[in-house]
Amino acid sequence: MSEPDNNAPLIPSSSSRKLPDFKQSVKLKYVKLGYHYLITHGMYLFLSPLVVIIAAQLSTFSIQDLNELWDHLKFNLVSVILCSALLVFLITLYFLTRPRPVYLVDFSCYKPEESRKCTRQIFMERSRLTGSFTEESLEFQRKILERSGLGESTYLPEAVLRVPPNPCMAEARKEAEAVMFGALDELFQKTSLKPKDIGILIVNCSLFNPTPSLSAMIINHYKLRGNIVSYNLGGMGCSAGLISIDLAKDLLQVHPNSYALVISMENITLNWYFGNDRSMLLSNCLFRMGGAAILLSNKWSDKWRSKYRLVHTVRTNKGADDKCFSCVTQREDAIGKVGVSLSKDLMAVAGDALKTNITTLGPLVLPMSEQLLFFATLVGKKLLKMKVKPYIPDFKLAFEHFCIHAGGRAVLDELEKNLQLSDWHMEPSRMTLYRFGNTSSSSLWYELAYTEAKGRMKRGDRMWQIAFGSGFKCNSAVWKALRTIKPEKEKNPWVDEIHTFPVDVPKISAI
Repeated sequence: MSEPDNNAPLIPSSSSRKLPDFKQSVKLKYVKLGYHYLITHGMYLFLSPLVVIIAAQLSTFSIQDLNELWDHLKFNLVSVILCSALLVFLITLYFLTRPRPVYLVDFSCYKPEESRKCTRQIFMERSRLTGSFTEESLEFQRKILERSGLGESTYLPEAVLRVPPNPCMAEARKEAEAVMFGALDELFQKTSLKPKDIGILIVNCSLFNPTPSLSAMIINHYKLRGNIVSYNLGGMGCSAGLISIDLAKDLLQVHPNSYALVISMENITLNWYFGNDRSMLLSNCLFRMGGAAILLSNKWSDKWRSKYRLVHTVRTNKGADDKCFSCVTQREDAIGKVGVSLSKDLMAVAGDALKTNITTLGPLVLPMSEQLLFFATLVGKKLLKMKVKPYIPDFKLAFEHFCIHAGGRAVLDELEKNLQLSDWHMEPSRMTLYRFGNTSSSSLWYELAYTEAKGRMKRGDRMWQIAFGSGFKCNSAVWKALRTIKPEKEKNPWVDEIHTFPVDVPKISAI
């Protein structure tokens, strides 16, 4: 016997009584678009008649009028020279003090070997064969996998798939080298750049921080120059990739004519959890092998071959709040097994961090039409005590593409609802989660690669990257496409199979 549908209306409505959905009305849609166009181009619409009047007036000037104007300027030569000198000084000062543009020349994402593929069935078999998990824990992992949004082609390192598993420092270094060098080899090939040209190197990996560092491993392998400015960021979670981009941006402001190389990755080998604490088992089910390498430049000559220009970075840190600080924690369980614990408050904390982040980002990117509507509802609610719902800005007017960290299905569902995004906007994030799993800070770049492989990125398009990380942090980066990306000329993890996507991802997929 089927269960009753609690969402069904108590009184069925007939088609004659059904009211139109005004929010979805085509006419209302065009009213909003017209309002947005009017406000956005209001200055041009106001100045256009003024320009026409001035042009009409100038067209009435005769040769004699122009001669009289020239004679007048000759008698005021000192004033003309002073004004010209001041203008030249101000223009020079502007060019010397304005921020250097930061270009994304190209990027690459690591695609592991076929032998590293781990279906959900293989995952459950290997978990059972370890002998570390109780039947309750195995059943819990199975349920998480069925609802996770991950597909059958994600990747895990050899040390985890082996029976028995072999998590050791040597295997962890082997995984790190495969990911970093694989992504970098492809990036150097795509950009025709020599390793010696790199002036800034930033590597981020939260849970694996060996000595010598990961950045030192890259310097040694590629024989990078001795005066390179290198950083190794650890313990900063899945949003560390955008922290690295922000750091590279700041460094490129003080190092002229430089290339900055950013490597974003996570290491699975030494961070696989072999205990039975449910809050720690989640990471086993979601995190997978992956990494990305990104080349940034502040050289004017690179503008013509670069893909994107960095427009804004906004970083939000809620670490001062104890609940936010402890919602993602690496710790030992009751029997001393180390793992990453995810709190039940994670979604609420992430929502609060996102709200703070977009409050800062909104005025920088939203058109004036959206800002006026938001301000009007705020005044009505706070000052006039009107019973109106807070206006949620339409970020689709500010961005054509969204790359939201593929941390899990629940995170994507929540952001889709809160930002009022469509399935098309969410497609890169959902397909990345399905195909590659949660690859931590590198997931944003797999999503961008998906957008490029689909041929969706056009010149002038704006793209918003959003990432969450332990601590708790929410970081954003805004990019603008400098050219139309042609998928047939691209080399990325999706190009060979992009014709099979998107796929339908059921809410529950039985194993």
